[in-house]
Amino acid sequence: MENQRKSLLFPLVIVLFFLLNATAFAQLRSDFYKNTCPNVESLVRAAVRQKFQQTFVTAPATLRLFFHDCFVRGCDASMLLSSPNRKAEKDHPDNLSLAGDGFDTVVKAKAAVDKDSKCRNKVSCADILALATREVVSMTGGPFYQVELGRRDGRVSTLAGVQHQLPGEGFNLDQLNTMFARHGLSQTDMIALSGAHTLGFSHCSKFSKRLYNFSPKSRVDPTLNRQYAAQLRQMCPIRVDPRIAINMDPTTPNTFDNAYFKNLQQGKGLFVSDQILFTDPRSRNTVNFFASNNNAFKQAFATAMIKLGRVGVLTGNQGEIRFDCTRQN
Repeated sequence: MENQRKSLLFPLVIVLFFLLNATAFAQLRSDFYKNTCPNVESLVRAAVRQKFQQTFVTAPATLRLFFHDCFVRGCDASMLLSSPNRKAEKDHPDNLSLAGDGFDTVVKAKAAVDKDSKCRNKVSCADILALATREVVSMTGGPFYQVELGRRDGRVSTLAGVQHQLPGEGFNLDQLNTMFARHGLSQTDMIALSGAHTLGFSHCSKFSKRLYNFSPKSRVDPTLNRQYAAQLRQMCPIRVDPRIAINMDPTTPNTFDNAYFKNLQQGKGLFVSDQILFTDPRSRNTVNFFASNNNAFKQAFATAMIKLGRVGVLTGNQGEIRFDCTRQN
């Protein structure tokens, strides 16, 4: 009887989760600030453009920050909170590689918004991060999509909250699909969002196992293009400086395009979790489609980003509007 009750309760919990989430994101809308801060988009755009002109890293760093924030406790800017004893989300090992330029972009955009007396302390850090992410995608050649607004900022940020919430470099297709499905994202959404690896870089330690110690049968991952593997071994010798950065996209690393998918077709995915999208026949058709159609990829990416931006949002009276993005009010 007890087991029967549990088995009935589980689907109910899932349904309630999606209903609550649906209610929250139903309160998001693109004109949320039309009366309180009508020029919020142009203020954020100008601040992000200025930062982007200083360093290209602004783009991949902001995009990755948004993804990590949304996957941990939802899109509530909890990833931006600092802790005096280094026990916030950003201090977790999975987040230590988030580049400081992403955080700085949000801080600068928040300062620009709050400089406008009409907007001061009216716009959440979570919304500023969502807008800044759209801007960096667009500035690098990606799609310009509508950003739904009305998120509130979370008050909770813990190390424990990050555990098992972010996809690993060695994930297979089932692991990727399971993790993304938890947030209402389909396999197509997951593949499109993986295309964000068309920008940015990684460090050798994240993929060196594929080069030197893949399996008892094969030292080098056999799904890795042989020439590409040789180049990577040259750039990442065994005792390499851990600060050495390797482009995720070896062909057009500064352009948001579908080259990532063309690279996968040639065995040039940097992580196992990248290459698996082509190696696994269940996802290969989508990779081939995006590789052959840049516009289809960009459209799918825009759709997936809108869905990602709804994950676990706080709205209405939940959370707060932070005065300083790095700490609670």
